[in-house]
Amino acid sequence: MNGESNPIRSLVVTFGLMSLFAVGGANAAIPEMHRVAVDIHHWMTDREFADIYALSQLSPGPNVLIVTLIGYQVAGLAGALVATLAMCVPTATLAYYVSGFLARSRQAHWPALVQAALVPLSIGLMAASAFVVAQAADRTWIAVLATLAAAILAFATRLNPLWILLATGVLGLAGLI
Repeated sequence: MNGESNPIRSLVVTFGLMSLFAVGGANAAIPEMHRVAVDIHHWMTDREFADIYALSQLSPGPNVLIVTLIGYQVAGLAGALVATLAMCVPTATLAYYVSGFLARSRQAHWPALVQAALVPLSIGLMAASAFVVAQAADRTWIAVLATLAAAILAFATRLNPLWILLATGVLGLAGLI
Protein backbone atom coordinates (compact mmCIF):
# COMPACT_ATOMS: atom_id res chain seq x y z
CA MET A 1 0.00 0.00 0.00
CA ASN A 2 1.27 3.48 -0.73
CA GLY A 3 1.55 6.35 1.72
CA GLU A 4 -1.73 8.03 0.72
CA SER A 5 -2.89 10.35 3.52
CA ASN A 6 -6.57 9.41 3.31
CA PRO A 7 -7.20 5.96 1.82
CA ILE A 8 -10.92 6.05 2.75
CA ARG A 9 -11.41 9.17 0.65
CA SER A 10 -9.52 7.55 -2.24
CA LEU A 11 -11.77 4.49 -2.03
CA VAL A 12 -14.94 6.61 -2.07
CA VAL A 13 -13.82 8.71 -5.03
CA THR A 14 -12.40 5.75 -6.97
CA PHE A 15 -15.32 3.38 -6.60
CA GLY A 16 -18.02 6.05 -6.57
CA LEU A 17 -16.96 7.24 -10.02
CA MET A 18 -16.21 3.75 -11.28
CA SER A 19 -19.68 2.54 -10.33
CA LEU A 20 -21.26 4.96 -12.78
CA PHE A 21 -19.26 3.54 -15.69
CA ALA A 22 -19.49 -0.18 -14.84
CA VAL A 23 -21.89 -1.07 -17.64
CA GLY A 24 -22.56 -4.78 -17.13
CA GLY A 25 -21.78 -4.87 -13.43
CA ALA A 26 -18.64 -4.88 -11.32
CA ASN A 27 -16.91 -7.47 -13.51
CA ALA A 28 -17.02 -5.02 -16.42
CA ALA A 29 -14.89 -2.61 -14.38
CA ILE A 30 -12.14 -5.12 -13.55
CA PRO A 31 -9.59 -3.54 -15.96
CA GLU A 32 -10.08 -0.13 -14.35
CA MET A 33 -10.00 -1.63 -10.84
CA HIS A 34 -6.71 -3.30 -11.71
CA ARG A 35 -5.26 -0.11 -13.17
CA VAL A 36 -6.24 1.96 -10.14
CA ALA A 37 -5.35 -0.61 -7.43
CA VAL A 38 -2.09 -1.87 -8.95
CA ASP A 39 -0.70 0.80 -11.27
CA ILE A 40 -1.91 4.10 -9.81
CA HIS A 41 -2.29 3.69 -6.04
CA HIS A 42 -0.05 0.62 -5.61
CA TRP A 43 -2.48 -0.81 -3.10
CA MET A 44 -1.50 -4.32 -4.21
CA THR A 45 0.58 -6.30 -6.69
CA ASP A 46 -0.62 -8.04 -9.85
CA ARG A 47 -0.53 -11.36 -8.01
CA GLU A 48 -2.53 -10.02 -5.04
CA PHE A 49 -5.11 -8.58 -7.43
CA ALA A 50 -5.44 -11.91 -9.24
CA ASP A 51 -5.82 -13.70 -5.88
CA ILE A 52 -8.47 -11.23 -4.70
CA TYR A 53 -10.34 -11.63 -7.98
CA ALA A 54 -10.24 -15.43 -7.70
CA LEU A 55 -11.46 -15.29 -4.09
CA SER A 56 -14.29 -12.92 -5.00
CA GLN A 57 -15.45 -15.23 -7.79
CA LEU A 58 -15.28 -18.39 -5.69
CA SER A 59 -17.24 -16.88 -2.82
CA PRO A 60 -21.02 -16.99 -2.89
CA GLY A 61 -22.73 -13.70 -3.40
CA PRO A 62 -22.60 -10.83 -5.84
CA ASN A 63 -19.62 -10.22 -8.11
CA VAL A 64 -19.12 -6.83 -6.46
CA LEU A 65 -17.31 -8.69 -3.66
CA ILE A 66 -14.00 -7.84 -5.34
CA VAL A 67 -14.58 -4.20 -4.41
CA THR A 68 -15.10 -5.20 -0.79
CA LEU A 69 -11.85 -7.17 -0.79
CA ILE A 70 -9.89 -4.31 -2.36
CA GLY A 71 -11.31 -1.94 0.25
CA TYR A 72 -10.33 -4.38 2.99
CA GLN A 73 -6.79 -4.62 1.62
CA VAL A 74 -6.49 -0.82 1.63
CA ALA A 75 -8.15 0.16 4.92
CA GLY A 76 -9.45 -2.88 6.81
CA LEU A 77 -13.13 -3.24 7.71
CA ALA A 78 -13.85 0.47 7.25
CA GLY A 79 -12.30 0.32 3.78
CA ALA A 80 -14.36 -2.76 2.88
CA LEU A 81 -17.61 -1.06 3.92
CA VAL A 82 -16.81 2.27 2.26
CA ALA A 83 -15.64 0.71 -1.02
CA THR A 84 -18.72 -1.50 -1.22
CA LEU A 85 -21.11 1.37 -0.54
CA ALA A 86 -19.26 3.64 -2.97
CA MET A 87 -19.60 1.02 -5.71
CA CYS A 88 -23.26 0.17 -5.01
CA VAL A 89 -25.08 3.33 -3.90
CA PRO A 90 -24.45 5.60 -6.92
CA THR A 91 -25.33 2.82 -9.37
CA ALA A 92 -28.45 1.80 -7.46
CA THR A 93 -29.58 5.42 -7.27
CA LEU A 94 -28.98 5.97 -10.98
CA ALA A 95 -30.75 2.70 -11.87
CA TYR A 96 -33.77 3.72 -9.78
CA TYR A 97 -34.19 7.03 -11.57
CA VAL A 98 -33.40 5.67 -15.04
CA SER A 99 -35.89 2.81 -14.63
CA GLY A 100 -38.58 5.32 -13.69
CA PHE A 101 -37.72 7.44 -16.72
CA LEU A 102 -37.78 4.37 -19.00
CA ALA A 103 -41.12 3.27 -17.57
CA ARG A 104 -42.58 6.64 -18.60
CA SER A 105 -41.05 6.23 -22.10
CA ARG A 106 -42.55 2.82 -22.93
CA GLN A 107 -44.04 4.00 -26.21
CA ALA A 108 -40.75 5.38 -27.56
CA HIS A 109 -38.38 3.23 -29.61
CA TRP A 110 -35.12 4.71 -28.33
CA PRO A 111 -34.97 2.80 -24.98
CA ALA A 112 -34.81 -0.52 -26.84
CA LEU A 113 -32.06 0.86 -29.08
CA VAL A 114 -30.04 2.00 -26.08
CA GLN A 115 -30.45 -1.37 -24.37
CA ALA A 116 -29.43 -3.20 -27.56
CA ALA A 117 -26.34 -1.00 -27.86
CA LEU A 118 -25.31 -1.70 -24.27
CA VAL A 119 -25.20 -5.49 -24.78
CA PRO A 120 -22.06 -5.58 -26.97
CA LEU A 121 -20.48 -2.91 -24.79
CA SER A 122 -21.02 -5.06 -21.69
CA ILE A 123 -19.67 -8.16 -23.43
CA GLY A 124 -16.58 -6.27 -24.58
CA LEU A 125 -15.91 -4.89 -21.10
CA MET A 126 -16.23 -8.36 -19.57
CA ALA A 127 -13.87 -9.80 -22.20
CA ALA A 128 -11.38 -7.06 -21.34
CA SER A 129 -11.77 -8.03 -17.68
CA ALA A 130 -10.91 -11.64 -18.45
CA PHE A 131 -7.85 -10.49 -20.40
CA VAL A 132 -6.59 -8.24 -17.58
CA VAL A 133 -7.04 -10.94 -14.93
CA ALA A 134 -5.28 -13.50 -17.15
CA GLN A 135 -2.36 -11.10 -17.63
CA ALA A 136 -2.13 -10.52 -13.87
CA ALA A 137 -2.32 -14.23 -13.01
CA ASP A 138 -0.48 -16.04 -15.80
CA ARG A 139 3.28 -15.85 -15.25
CA THR A 140 4.41 -18.91 -17.23
CA TRP A 141 3.70 -20.29 -20.70
CA ILE A 142 2.02 -23.31 -19.13
CA ALA A 143 -0.33 -21.02 -17.22
CA VAL A 144 -1.14 -19.10 -20.41
CA LEU A 145 -1.84 -22.36 -22.26
CA ALA A 146 -4.01 -23.62 -19.38
CA THR A 147 -6.00 -20.37 -19.44
CA LEU A 148 -6.50 -20.57 -23.20
CA ALA A 149 -7.47 -24.25 -23.00
CA ALA A 150 -9.95 -23.55 -20.20
CA ALA A 151 -11.50 -20.65 -22.15
CA ILE A 152 -11.81 -22.74 -25.31
CA LEU A 153 -13.30 -25.69 -23.42
CA ALA A 154 -15.78 -23.47 -21.61
CA PHE A 155 -16.83 -21.78 -24.85
CA ALA A 156 -16.89 -24.74 -27.22
CA THR A 157 -18.26 -27.54 -25.04
CA ARG A 158 -21.01 -28.16 -22.56
CA LEU A 159 -18.45 -29.40 -20.04
CA ASN A 160 -19.30 -28.39 -16.50
CA PRO A 161 -16.93 -25.54 -15.50
CA LEU A 162 -16.22 -27.33 -12.23
CA TRP A 163 -14.33 -30.02 -14.18
CA ILE A 164 -12.21 -27.33 -15.82
CA LEU A 165 -11.60 -25.74 -12.43
CA LEU A 166 -10.65 -29.13 -10.98
CA ALA A 167 -8.22 -29.85 -13.83
CA THR A 168 -6.47 -26.48 -13.49
CA GLY A 169 -6.43 -26.92 -9.72
CA VAL A 170 -4.63 -30.25 -10.15
CA LEU A 171 -2.12 -28.56 -12.47
CA GLY A 172 -1.57 -25.88 -9.84
CA LEU A 173 -1.21 -28.46 -7.06
CA ALA A 174 1.37 -30.27 -9.19
CA GLY A 175 3.30 -27.01 -9.43
CA LEU A 176 2.88 -26.68 -13.18
CA ILE A 177 1.00 -23.37 -13.08
